[in-house]
Amino acid sequence: MASRGQARPTLRTVAERAGVSVSTASLVFSGKGPVATATAERVKQAAAELGFAGPNPLASSLRQGRAGAVGVLVDGRLQMAFRDPFAIAVLDGLAEELESIPTGMLLIGQPSGSPESTVPRLAGLALDAVVFSLCGPGDHPAVEHLAARGIPMFSTGVPADRRITQVRVDERGAAAEISRYLRGLGHRRVSTVTMPMLPSSVAGPVPEAELSHRSASVPSVGRLLGFRDVFPGGAALQTADGSSVEGGIAAGRALLDVPRAERPTAIVAQSDVIAAGVVIAAEELGLTVPADLSVTGFDGVDLPWLPHRLTTMDQQGREKGRILGTLVRRTLAGGRPRSITQPVRLREGTTTAPPPD
Repeated sequence: MASRGQARPTLRTVAERAGVSVSTASLVFSGKGPVATATAERVKQAAAELGFAGPNPLASSLRQGRAGAVGVLVDGRLQMAFRDPFAIAVLDGLAEELESIPTGMLLIGQPSGSPESTVPRLAGLALDAVVFSLCGPGDHPAVEHLAARGIPMFSTGVPADRRITQVRVDERGAAAEISRYLRGLGHRRVSTVTMPMLPSSVAGPVPEAELSHRSASVPSVGRLLGFRDVFPGGAALQTADGSSVEGGIAAGRALLDVPRAERPTAIVAQSDVIAAGVVIAAEELGLTVPADLSVTGFDGVDLPWLPHRLTTMDQQGREKGRILGTLVRRTLAGGRPRSITQPVRLREGTTTAPPPD
């Protein structure tokens, strides 16, 4: 594998290592010609030894101009992205701005907890830029691959890497603000439902090991830290199975189906769809929102099917997508735009009130 300071391996160096012509090595990677199995294996072995991921399709496409496509990585299966109204709002705003370039948008789903599976898929794609859209917790192995190819990268907060242009929000400050709002209403027994904080996170009580994770740039971690700034100890913490109504229902039942003296009077959810699930769980258990339980969300999406208007932190998903698209456009035009911190605002709804007597 090439070490720091060495030139990036090329198809020619792979061919020389394998003792074949460049055209033969090219056929092996393209799969478009007859090559003996033993020869193909020799080429693949040489590529593995040199750390060569495959020919850069962007190089050939740029001979006549741009590739004409921006890759958008979304966490989980693609159908889940289309069920999350906040993800849809971000993609909608991004698509609107990319149309002015003009360029296409290629959606690439990745299994939750397996970001490494996207690297081989990206290796075969010619892309002008890549947007990590709501790509879950932690680092991402695709960053090194894309950086080596010189492909500009953009993100909504994660992965947190200096090579990525970010459109982020002050996750910790926003979560602290909505938590202070509940405390101002008189709530003291307050719980929270988080999104997964680590690739290994599972639905259920938050393990102590995850509470020590301090990467506040990860949205779920930053929001938990903000909550704990206001309610520092003793609160019941639950992790939802992703940002979904179903995850909110399961977490809500776990927090609420307990004796009244142990039940929280308010729950801070890390997304609006999780908050909606908590509301549903509360009402299925015979509780009234907000008389018996206050619930807050985070995102600011419209949920017309929910008979409540959530109190939430509105981070304007469609505008976030437009900002991402603008940064992509400026970069492809030769600019070097900086990362942006997007403002959010507390939006009061009908799901919060003072605690019951």
